[in-house]
Amino acid sequence: MAAAGSQDVNEIVASAARAARAASGSLAAAPAKTIDEALRGMARRLATTPETVLEANRADVAAAEAGGMSGGLLDRLRLDEARLAAMAEQIDILADVEPEPARRTVRELGGGLVLQEWRRPVGVIGANYEARPNVTVDVASQLVKSQNGGVLRTGSAALASATALMDEIVAPALAEAGLDPAAIQLIRARGRGSADALVAQPGLIPLVILRGSGESTRTLAEKAALQGVRTLAHADGGGVLYIDAAADLDKAFALVAAGLDRLGVCNRLNLLLIHRDHFDALLPRVEAAVAPRIALSLPPHEHALGYEWALDSDREATITLAPVDGPLHAARLANDETSGLAAGIVTEDAAAAREFLSAYAGTGAFWNATTRLLDGFKLLNVPETGINIDRVPGPRGPVTFRDLSLRQYAVVPADRLADL
Repeated sequence: MAAAGSQDVNEIVASAARAARAASGSLAAAPAKTIDEALRGMARRLATTPETVLEANRADVAAAEAGGMSGGLLDRLRLDEARLAAMAEQIDILADVEPEPARRTVRELGGGLVLQEWRRPVGVIGANYEARPNVTVDVASQLVKSQNGGVLRTGSAALASATALMDEIVAPALAEAGLDPAAIQLIRARGRGSADALVAQPGLIPLVILRGSGESTRTLAEKAALQGVRTLAHADGGGVLYIDAAADLDKAFALVAAGLDRLGVCNRLNLLLIHRDHFDALLPRVEAAVAPRIALSLPPHEHALGYEWALDSDREATITLAPVDGPLHAARLANDETSGLAAGIVTEDAAAAREFLSAYAGTGAFWNATTRLLDGFKLLNVPETGINIDRVPGPRGPVTFRDLSLRQYAVVPADRLADL
């Protein structure tokens, strides 16, 4: 597919947004039973018609390999029957989740009036994400569950896979359930121009979910702000693990291994902190535990302490090691030197755990557990659209369908509630 010019891309995105907006009413008006039927249809198709999707994915992977894509990124791009089955299982679970109440009474105001809080769909939500085909289905299913239309844009390396997933899984399942398949759109133009266009449609796409490498996502968020488009951005990651003086070392090294099972994900182990009194003694054991797959960056460091190796295609198989004075020092480094995605402590000392967890202000905090658990499905048993690490009020952590709605206050006569 040839790259379109910037003007053409703007029109492609705007046209998709208009189509999604026109069709989104079919989702907004649908009963929960119909929404869940559509989701189960997606899961069923993933389980029974995988070959077309896998064929498209093989083409994407072959092109990426020929282009020199790193191993971690290839791992995120690749699909197989096991991954499709896992995607299907997650959507089936999502279909079984009770929807959030559309209305709830807050309080009586007097004078025969009552205050209610109503939840409304946003309308059309955009999503820009890296070359991970499963995210196409994750985001589409979340938008459908929240009864929003959507405009999705993925990295060019995954476009064939995403197209197959939309055409063979998402759209047919919506149509089969009696919903308008045009409500979920996929941008089928290659190149970064479509990402810029996605965050430049405030009248059509007021909210955009951003996932991807830190710098590109931050740039898109800045462009969106200038256009008056709100974003839920997942730009940075990198898990932190602190091995305390009172750690069970067998447990600690099991958590090190668990944090490195996949290298191209945001919540992997990125920075390993060790109590200063044990740093030199434990260093050989760390080296033995991760060799030869993982390289160590040791002090003095020539990079920022929280440098995210998952985003470095040349050195993604790396973790940073540093000594710290204790739990408070470890928590402060995690706060000040990393993205604030996730940090954990390994210790058998409850006082040390309390000190660390009280001081760490990031999105996910862990005691004797891996930061790989900071994931919507693993934590909340529903898929996520991304992990928001903003330090402001609003959805923080894994963003799920429950976060993709607007709050509206309605003041109505108390004796007429039954008429609504």
